[in-house]
Amino acid sequence: MAILSSVLLTQSYRNSYLIASAVAIVTGYLIGSINLSYVISRSKGFDIREHGSGNAGASNVIITVGKKAGAFVALFDIFKAYFAVRLMRIIFPSLFLLGVITAVAAILGHIFPFYMGFKGGKGFASLGGSILALDYKMFLVLLIMTIFVVFITNYVCIGPVFVSAVFPFIYGYTYRAEGGIYAALILFIATFAIVYRHRENFRRIREGNELKFSFLWNRKAEADRFGVENDDGTTYPFEMEADDGFIKHKEQEG
Repeated sequence: MAILSSVLLTQSYRNSYLIASAVAIVTGYLIGSINLSYVISRSKGFDIREHGSGNAGASNVIITVGKKAGAFVALFDIFKAYFAVRLMRIIFPSLFLLGVITAVAAILGHIFPFYMGFKGGKGFASLGGSILALDYKMFLVLLIMTIFVVFITNYVCIGPVFVSAVFPFIYGYTYRAEGGIYAALILFIATFAIVYRHRENFRRIREGNELKFSFLWNRKAEADRFGVENDDGTTYPFEMEADDGFIKHKEQEG
């Protein structure tokens, strides 16, 4: 009887974990798929994926709309992932992997939102929000490391790829006693998705067509580098052609 009871309890625990995981995946994905950059651009009469860097994320909102709007979108993308992870951890406090599962689902929701034809952002801010919810101390350390990497390379895209690559190792090792190896394997799903979404950035870096991080404080230099004239910040400064991915000035068309 004792053995039978143990088997039944184990089976019940597995079923509960599966149900909780399904809830976490759906919740994380739906919350993560809320793309404020897309909503803002549509309210202004354009699709953000057809302007600037072509990405539906905070960095492209800075390029196409402005710094304040971009900062707001970045905070929103961080918060939505943070909220999703914290919510699932509150509902299922005893299930260690639920936070990681929710985090990955939220990141995938941001990158592949169903209502945008699965073409969303690149997951940097949502990754940050997920790390903040999982371990705020780790978030602070990785934030400092990321800022250093971005300033050294002068490319924003290096940041999310760097963090997504090292975070699973650090988190898995830190929580190895609680099942960190499984958490790391799950987190690598987000790593692959983030690296995949940044493949065009690396191609543009090789070709010299990627906007540099210094664009934030030296807008004119980047505008000049791309052949843009009379850039006063009142119009969308760059537009990416779908055929070759080159960033050009909007007024150069035709």
